[in-house]
Amino acid sequence: MAKNSILARQKKRERLVAKYAAKRKALKAAGDYEALDRLPKNASPVRLRKRCSITGRGRGYIGDFGVSRLVFREMALFGKIPGIKKASW
Repeated sequence: MAKNSILARQKKRERLVAKYAAKRKALKAAGDYEALDRLPKNASPVRLRKRCSITGRGRGYIGDFGVSRLVFREMALFGKIPGIKKASW
């Protein structure tokens, strides 16, 4: 499980990105990069990181399922993901 401070920071960034999305889009369309630079840095969507929805792990994220590789493996082994089974040959 990721530290609570890391998860809180991520949620704060998500709120900022949502808050400034329209303003960022308008400034980019106008080409006003000086005003864009004055916006909070965490309002940029590039600063977001995709995280596991269960553990909050930032690395090994599998986007199709929204979980990290460790959670994916555990769920697949217990049959909690339909259509996924362990390969054996």
